[in-house]
This record gives sequence, structure tokens and C-alpha cells, in this order.
Amino acid sequence: MNNQLRKNRRILEELCPEDKSKTTKSTLIGKGFDFSLITSVRPTQKGSIYHFVYDYGYLELENDFYLIVKDKRLDK
Repeated sequence: MNNQLRKNRRILEELCPEDKSKTTKSTLIGKGFDFSLITSVRPTQKGSIYHFVYDYGYLELENDFYLIVKDKRLDK
């Protein structure tokens, strides 16, 4: 399980070289991303739900697009 979590994190990191980026569900799946393995869920005040794999999170948007973000709070 931890190997797949690390793989998920590497995929998100690769697709998000800056603080945030957009990608498609098919791109994530094509790289081997497993949506069933996450490390935390963070709801926002506006009702959106981010799913995190360590320090990278994603938010499902419309039309199978995803917003990927890096949690800067964990940077030291």
C-alpha cells in the first residue's frame, strides 16, 4: 500500500511542477494513479473536498478535470 501511495505522490508531483496545475482523469489513470489510496481528505469552507496524498492534493472539477495543488504548509 505504501508503495502505491508513493507512486500516487510521484504522479501528482510530476503533473504539478508549480503550486497548482490542471490535468485530466485519463492522464492520471494512464500514469497508474490509484484514486482509492489517499492519506487525508480536507473539506474547504466553500464545500469543496480535496483528497491528499501526503503533501499533494487534488480536487475533482467538471468534465473529468482535476486541480492538483501542493500543500505549502508542509514546506520547511
